[in-house]
Amino acid sequence: MRPFSYERANSVEDAVVRLAAQPSARIIAGGTNLLDLMKLQIETPEHLIDVNGVGLDQIEPSGAGSLRIGALVRNTDLAANPTVRRDYSVLTRALVSGASGQLRNRATTAGNLMQRTRCPYFYGTAMRCNKRSPGSGCDALEGLSANLAILGSSDACIATHPSDMAVAMRALDAVVRVMGPGGVRRISIADFHRLPGDTPEIETELQPGEMITAVELPAPLGGTHVYRKVRERASYAFATVSVALVARVDGESVGIERLAFGGLAAKPWRVEAAERRGTGTPKEVARDAANIALEGATPTHENAYKIKLAERSLHAALIDAMEQTA
Repeated sequence: MRPFSYERANSVEDAVVRLAAQPSARIIAGGTNLLDLMKLQIETPEHLIDVNGVGLDQIEPSGAGSLRIGALVRNTDLAANPTVRRDYSVLTRALVSGASGQLRNRATTAGNLMQRTRCPYFYGTAMRCNKRSPGSGCDALEGLSANLAILGSSDACIATHPSDMAVAMRALDAVVRVMGPGGVRRISIADFHRLPGDTPEIETELQPGEMITAVELPAPLGGTHVYRKVRERASYAFATVSVALVARVDGESVGIERLAFGGLAAKPWRVEAAERRGTGTPKEVARDAANIALEGATPTHENAYKIKLAERSLHAALIDAMEQTA
């Protein structure tokens, strides 16, 4: 790890001023991803600004029935919050499926959104990676790509985003609030994470000097909430494919109110047309919705299995929804 300086911010405004004054600085709260990257010298900030003392750790009602989640709310506290468990249970289910209990106790809402890919070529510093070293190339394209992206990728990058929480928030139409030198602005979760294109090193819509202050969830949807995660081992593993689902169940028929996939792209993947298919059996609905959501997929020879796996995961999630209401 390279030497760095460190200071604690006293308020959000103080943190923004400090961040804007030092372009190489990084915000740190839980540090569950950043510190690992610093040890590998993938991230080499010259200065860290600790924001644990600035507040932003509350979950509270906002306008029009919405819910505001502070950027520093720990994943464990968010998952256990009674309002989240009752009205946004797909989020609770996604959170408890991620990482370990110890990490969830430290990881924050903002940090979860900002975590970087777990692509082995990003972490493998002896290999070429355009995220880590722009313009160097992407060894994953011809390498071991079984767990990498099949949607929204480019010739520069086929990495996936690792967050479970972000997939549930995409299904819920969350909005990310940020503050920077230009003041406060709101970014739809649909737009917050970027697809790689020619600049895979630019991963979010945050501008220099900006930091996340909160995430807002709109008024509750109702329906039956399911988060289904397929992974290589039962715990402490990132999704091969995940499904965040809000379903409507009517007897022996089921329909999709909201649907987002994880593990398939550099951002949570939601195609709203897939939600307008109507009701039917779980198998019929899963087949039709997956065909729409995965249209244009460009898998490698190693990860083409994800197309069928996504459909089957959705099928299983729809069955889970029906069993919850039985």
